Amino acid sequence: MDLDKYTEYDNPLIWPIISLLQAKPTGWMIHTLADALRQQDILETLDDDPEKDLFKRNFLLMNALYQLQEMLLPKQWLQAQAMDIRLSHNLASDHNQIDVDDPLRSYYLDWRNYNTDAEAVKALLSSFWRRYQSHIGSSQSASSASISSGNHQDLAILELPADATASQIRRQWRKLALRWHPDRPNGDAEQFRKVCEAWQRLGSRF
Repeated sequence: MDLDKYTEYDNPLIWPIISLLQAKPTGWMIHTLADALRQQDILETLDDDPEKDLFKRNFLLMNALYQLQEMLLPKQWLQAQAMDIRLSHNLASDHNQIDVDDPLRSYYLDWRNYNTDAEAVKALLSSFWRRYQSHIGSSQSASSASISSGNHQDLAILELPADATASQIRRQWRKLALRWHPDRPNGDAEQFRKVCEAWQRLGSRF
């Protein structure tokens, strides 16, 4: 599998992080965020070497924060700094804009810098999905879904036509997941589960 393809892979830590920031918008640092996710049994030890474990944990968290930062605009601004993580309403100021030339942002959004191969990244993120689906009470696992039923039902759940491209599917999945996340205004846990499961099944077929 080409690792370049996985620079576009969604980080499942995005969704529990939304819940944490919704409950407490300010006062977070990268290590306190990691501790909160550990308490939910979502973020486990990633390497037997403590230094590598710290690096991998920080990489996954910063990757999720930078992805979430883009998703929340223009209604909310997420400050993604390791020692100062906060969520606020975007004031449309120059200060609250994504710096696309930020070398840290570019580094953490490139999965090649996780220092492993593409299959290992895929397996890691799939394990996070399983934990998070268990955490939110998923009605079924994506791996147990019948592939023979085809893509049409899942595309319908995502409100997409049968000829939707992979890029369109990813954009729409993010939009709907953000809309229905149970900790967002007017969120719906059941709808959120449905779009998560549809996305996971579609992802397994492409």
